[in-house]
Formats: sequence, C-alpha cells, structure tokens
Amino acid sequence: MEIEVYNIEGKKTDKKVTLSDAVFGIEPNSQAIYLATRQFMANKRSGNHSTKERNAIAGSTVKIKRQKGTGTARAGSIKSPLFRGGGRIFGPTPRDYSFKLNKKLKRLARRSALSAKVKDGDLMVLDNLTVEQPKTKAFAGILKSLALENTKVLFIVPEIDHNLSLSTRNLKGILVKRADSLNTYELLDNKKIVMAEDAIKVVEEHFVK
Repeated sequence: MEIEVYNIEGKKTDKKVTLSDAVFGIEPNSQAIYLATRQFMANKRSGNHSTKERNAIAGSTVKIKRQKGTGTARAGSIKSPLFRGGGRIFGPTPRDYSFKLNKKLKRLARRSALSAKVKDGDLMVLDNLTVEQPKTKAFAGILKSLALENTKVLFIVPEIDHNLSLSTRNLKGILVKRADSLNTYELLDNKKIVMAEDAIKVVEEHFVK
C-alpha cells in the first residue's frame, strides 16, 4: 500500500512511501479494539473511593437500650447502619481495576486501529517533523498549513526532541507520541494521525506480530 508524503507546509512532495499491509492494511478486529480500549481506561482508574462500614466507625460498643419493653426494634450498637452516623452497608472500598491482556491481542488492536485510520483517510505522512525553535506559535502555523486547526491530532515520531515537546504542550488537542509507545485508545481518540516518515519503520517493527 502506497501513501503520499507531505511537507510541513501542507504540500505534496514527489515521494510516496509503502506501508506494510500487515500493520496498516488488515481488517480491523473490533473485539480486540474493545478489549484494549477497556484495559487502557480501567488501568487509569485510581480505585481509591472508600466508605466506612460499621467496623471503621468510632462509637461506643455499649448496648444503647434494653432488649425488651421499649416498643421499638432491638438495637445493640450505635454504629449500626440503621442509625444516623452509623456505618454504610456494602459501600465501595479501594480496589485495583486493572487487568492484563496478552501481547499478541494488544498488537492486533493497534494494527486494527492504524488500519481503520488508513481506511478512513485519517493518516497523513510528513517527510520531516522537527522544529528548530521551541515556539508554540510556529507549530500552530504548521497546523494551519496542514488544515488541522481545531482538530484532535496525534503526532507520531521516532523520538520526541525537546523543541517539539515544548512547542506542542500548550496546544489543545495535540498529542505527540513515540512510535514505539502507541496505544489503541489514543490512536482512536484522535481524529487525525500525522506520522513522520522515519517513524513508519519503527511502528512496523514493533507491531507487525
């Protein structure tokens, strides 16, 4: 599969690059995408929500009233969930929501996400994605040239240099990732993907199997 290469001015160059069909041209596997996305979101959950059950409530353990003759139900502790200030019944407790997936399935999900982007025409390749100075305004000009203003964009590069990181960190909706650290959620969460030409080989090496 061949795709045209653009420059940072948004113009087509006279080059074309060949994308591996094993990475960018497979039939997307929706189940793999679902599981990988679910795992990413689950692993981000802090799981620190907590409530106090009756064993964690500070209060007297003395029986609060006699057993019989009061005309009301029996009650043995002020910490009972039935009373105001008592413990909560079956409340949430801190837990870990993360779960594991095997490597082959996660690679399949990433290949499926990349293939879906190519199929929808949402992948662009640039011949060069480096900035000479760390200026947000200059990079905003690049976005304008690429007609990507007000669009969520994922930029994929082989290595993130200091200037590129500083130039993009204050731009809303712009994410820069190394080619060897992609995940399915971020590939799909961004409307467009812009990939540096020299990042293609890195992606194919990491996700081909």
